[in-house]
Amino acid sequence: TPKGTCLESVKIAIDTGYRHIDGAFVYYNEHEVGQAIREKITEGKIKREDIFYCGKLWNTCHPPELVRPTLEKTLKILQLDYVDLYIIELPMAFKPGDAIYPKDENGKFIYHETDLCATWEAMEACKDAGLAKSIGVSNFNRRQLEMILNKPGLKHKPVSNQVECHPYFTQPKLLEFCRKHDIVIVGYSPLGTSRDETWVNVSSPPLLKDPVLNAIGKKYNKTAAQVALRFSIQRGVVVIPKSFNPQRIRENFQIFDFSLTEEEMKEIEALNKNVRYVELLM
Repeated sequence: TPKGTCLESVKIAIDTGYRHIDGAFVYYNEHEVGQAIREKITEGKIKREDIFYCGKLWNTCHPPELVRPTLEKTLKILQLDYVDLYIIELPMAFKPGDAIYPKDENGKFIYHETDLCATWEAMEACKDAGLAKSIGVSNFNRRQLEMILNKPGLKHKPVSNQVECHPYFTQPKLLEFCRKHDIVIVGYSPLGTSRDETWVNVSSPPLLKDPVLNAIGKKYNKTAAQVALRFSIQRGVVVIPKSFNPQRIRENFQIFDFSLTEEEMKEIEALNKNVRYVELLM
């Protein structure tokens, strides 16, 4: 994002009432997020403990000896003492080093063998050291979650699994499995996504143009986006909508003054197409 955009957006979000901020080292904007949080604390608008900040361990940092230094680097950038949640961003690894997306001379990604259980033990140590209040994962399937849950000597199980989740990709089986194990699903791209073909499957129809979501929205005087967000939170899915538009940031927050009926929930559930917008082709 252009310099300062993220700083302003986070400040507007905090003023609006948002308290959960989803960040990552690879978003290259943690310095602005940290600054926004600190400025709002100085203003007396919030206390540090009011904010729930999620940071992420990137693919080049899976070797256990890199986990804590990577988190410490994030804390230094944020200028905070701890994160509320630290998650393994993807269950696959790239070659460790300075390149965020390491590639060979043919432009192919350079992968690295990863032992998720060893990485998880290093995550547990970060929690024990007080650098992260909670630890979790992202983009993990059932098999990968079971590897951690069944790990001998497990100290802390993942509290959350952040995955793509919205009315066109409702993740019913994964949601059921995670519920059974008290793992919270955090849904990214809860409104579908931007139509950026460098990382998005644009052959899928845009979620917010869906006639069902728009018809239900009309009934409640809400937008299709507000209906999609309300649907997720009523299913017990945490949502992290992304926007830099002040009006939309405020609109996305206005979903607590209405609720969907059981029939409407079923109608929206039936929209599931099992399509991923974010295909993570790497």
